[in-house]
Amino acid sequence: MSEATISFANHEEIRTLFGSQDRYLRQVRDSVGIEVVLRGAELRLRGEEEQIQRGLEVFQELRAIIDKKGSLRENEVLRVLDNPSDQIEQSPLAINLFEKAKQVEPRSPGQAMYVRAIQRHDLVFCIGPAGCGKTYLAVAMAINALRTEQVRKIVLVRPAVEAGEKLGFLPGDLMAKVNPFLRPLLDALSEMLDFDQVRRYMENDVVEIVPLAFMRGRTLNNTFIILDEGQNTTVTQMMMFLTRMGTDSKIVVTGDITQIDLPTHVSCGLVDAMDRLRSIGGVATVELTGQDIVRHHLVREIVRAYDLDSSATKSRKK
Repeated sequence: MSEATISFANHEEIRTLFGSQDRYLRQVRDSVGIEVVLRGAELRLRGEEEQIQRGLEVFQELRAIIDKKGSLRENEVLRVLDNPSDQIEQSPLAINLFEKAKQVEPRSPGQAMYVRAIQRHDLVFCIGPAGCGKTYLAVAMAINALRTEQVRKIVLVRPAVEAGEKLGFLPGDLMAKVNPFLRPLLDALSEMLDFDQVRRYMENDVVEIVPLAFMRGRTLNNTFIILDEGQNTTVTQMMMFLTRMGTDSKIVVTGDITQIDLPTHVSCGLVDAMDRLRSIGGVATVELTGQDIVRHHLVREIVRAYDLDSSATKSRKK
């Protein structure tokens, strides 16, 4: 009796793979002749060596379909089971990180549209709810551009706007105060690259993580620039940021326009820029939705619950 383990990033992928009421799982188990046990975010396959190998091939092909299309249908499961040696064509949107064979692939049609927009345009605005991969995919594209020598530098930018908290109460100097606001960008970077590599990039100024206010007066050539939390920029700040773009550079601006932390009387720079620039060639706008959320499965339900509450409040005001 042999055993093999398959790890998953989240339970949403497992549910899609298993199908409604575990229908797809039972079909694979019965066809291949293996025992399948779920332990947390790991799938354990048990059976004879030949059966285990076939099971791994089947699950690999089914996961490739999910990664490419964001869904799985019964006819696709049956086709893979009938032809277990058939290889699913690798998505042309797979983002090669050149880091221990790591790749990042869009996991929904909306994410695929987003990656395609970054490939084809020098300025991309992406809005959407929490957990839909806005920042993660942009950072992956930046790493790919750096390692394929399309750019020489990555600059990750965030506005230091408090969501109800005050910077003055945080200990330390200015950089210590703004560090918590920049941390999500560093987390995304560290998830894709080895810690020592991230440290070397930052020490050699190949990767720079900087507060938005520090961008004034700069011109960035051959640089992949990402502005995260763009909904918290003013119109003046957004204009300042966008005009930092130099020769052979690319800018991606991400944000969630349902979570604006600016004072009520201040216009949102992200909304303003998308409206002003939408007709300019070389500029793309992508709007992701709750269907593109790939974080913990509860995040999608949380976002939906808040959206329903917001809609009900608006209706009452009318």
